[in-house]
Amino acid sequence: MPTRLEKPRNSRLPDDLIDRWRAVPAAVAADHLGGTAHADARIRPLRAFAPDMRLTGSAVTAWCEPADYGPVHHAIDAAGAGDVIVVAAGGRRDAAMIGELLSSAARLKGIAGVVVDGAVRDTGTLARWPDFAVFSRWITPRGPSSMERGVVNGTIVFGGVPVSPRDLVIGDDDGLVFVPHAAAEMALKPCLARVEAEAGWEADLADGKSTIEVFNVPGVSK
Repeated sequence: MPTRLEKPRNSRLPDDLIDRWRAVPAAVAADHLGGTAHADARIRPLRAFAPDMRLTGSAVTAWCEPADYGPVHHAIDAAGAGDVIVVAAGGRRDAAMIGELLSSAARLKGIAGVVVDGAVRDTGTLARWPDFAVFSRWITPRGPSSMERGVVNGTIVFGGVPVSPRDLVIGDDDGLVFVPHAAAEMALKPCLARVEAEAGWEADLADGKSTIEVFNVPGVSK
């Protein structure tokens, strides 16, 4: 069956909203969402992020059948600048879903990065690009064997988390978090407040306060 391209039900999140989310680390978003939105911790970035940098963008989803990477091609074609390709490949390690050539094409379009619940290859090159983030569960030299099946811009499960097209993707050295489209506006304010609070806690600790004082830890019984 040919790759099926679905039409997202949600409009793309406004650019200014996505830009404001860039100040929010994955850990803050994960805590606010109650531990329900972070992907399997074994899906890791190929390289460490620079300080205060992270992957933040609108999801374009690709569901791939075994060893078939047709949806990745079509997802790159459908994505725009700043988007993130989210590839659900069943966590398989038998074939890379993307490597240098497809990633180069995505990078030229201004796509912010690709995250793969599966394998990637050509990591020596991919890990050197400062403007294109790659997360994966596995690394393998073997490529895919077909490009004929799958779905683009359907709802997927990625690393145990349901992800719909145009959900918000946040990725950094701690891992990946997916903010549901419907929650992106309301969740931003408390997340930014938590970022500000953490800066205050850091200052208090630097002034010599104990963690018990700063975090109001209940006393011990004697």
